[in-house]
Amino acid sequence: MFKASVGESSNLDPREAVKETVGELRTQDNNVAGAKVLFAYASCAYDLPAMLDEFAQELPGVPVIGNTSFTGVITPAGFTGGDGFLGAMAFDDPAMTVGVAACPKTDASQDAVELGEKVARKAMEAADKDEAPLYYFMAASPAEEEYYVKGITHVIGRVPFFGGSAADNAITGDWKLYTSEGAFADGVAVAFFYGAPTMANVYTGAYHETEDVGIVTKTVGNRILAEIDGVPALEKYAAWRGMDVDGLRGGELLGKSVVSPLGVKDRLGDLVAIRHPMAGNNDGSISLGNKIAKNTAVIRMEASVDELVSSTGKTLGELRAEVADPAAYLLVHCGGRRAGIGDRIGEVAELLAKEADGVPFLTEFTFGEYGQVDDGANTCGGLMLSFTGFSK
Repeated sequence: MFKASVGESSNLDPREAVKETVGELRTQDNNVAGAKVLFAYASCAYDLPAMLDEFAQELPGVPVIGNTSFTGVITPAGFTGGDGFLGAMAFDDPAMTVGVAACPKTDASQDAVELGEKVARKAMEAADKDEAPLYYFMAASPAEEEYYVKGITHVIGRVPFFGGSAADNAITGDWKLYTSEGAFADGVAVAFFYGAPTMANVYTGAYHETEDVGIVTKTVGNRILAEIDGVPALEKYAAWRGMDVDGLRGGELLGKSVVSPLGVKDRLGDLVAIRHPMAGNNDGSISLGNKIAKNTAVIRMEASVDELVSSTGKTLGELRAEVADPAAYLLVHCGGRRAGIGDRIGEVAELLAKEADGVPFLTEFTFGEYGQVDDGANTCGGLMLSFTGFSK
């Protein structure tokens, strides 16, 4: 039978944090040393090689996968954050096989699609399998997530996935990804699941659509929105919100757009993937957190801070309805939303604990979230929630 255990620590020493966290895991599962995979989300201030080495000593042979999280994690014990924090969840199931693999991007010229293909093959090899998994987890650096997914799909087809992008505490590029093999800043890591329990994923921005809609008439590269309806994108966005364009330049746009980002609909209209405006550029363009395509529509979305808080409990409630006899929840919550929520993060922790109703859960805060809705394609977005549940 599938079983999950969860632990956390706020110890400033990564080795001590691992010892404390693993100690909590052992109190919930005597067989945690035989776990098939361990998810770990940690502070970017940690000495991550030391953390991984301690995991190897405490749980030899258990593959670790994870990334640094924005400011903290949430478990049933509440929000754990600060300069030092670690949250971990172990999955234990004799019938399950998990293939964990990573491909660091060591050169800017490396093709992300090819790295996605490579990491997929490595994960199958790690699981000693030659077929597609039931589903997979992915963590990546916040830059080329869509292309890693494309490469993985080339190898295994369209398989449901979930996960998020590594984050730091100040958007300064201090984020890291890691597996048991080591930590790295740029690239992709995956966990392929075989013989695993039923999984369900609820993927949403939980924003409301407004009547402000425009056509993307010019882009620069993959993630710069230059014009909407032939007008500089920043000017159009400022006009929609009745704001002074100069007050949205540079990093000012990042925080001010949390309650009113942009959205793009999937081909069926079932999902609005959020595109977080990251910076207002001097040429009137907007840098986004994910890919944008010319000749598609963008919608201005809205949500109050109250709604950002309450949406967490509502989304977990939706997930509960999708998972029969739940054994674990792995919750990916956008770091930008967490920043907008601010000191009210304790309310989020209370809502999640209430909705989890005793089921172990672990929440990380990311700079990109991954999931899908119904028969839509695997999608990457920002300012979103990707909540995943596993049955017993």
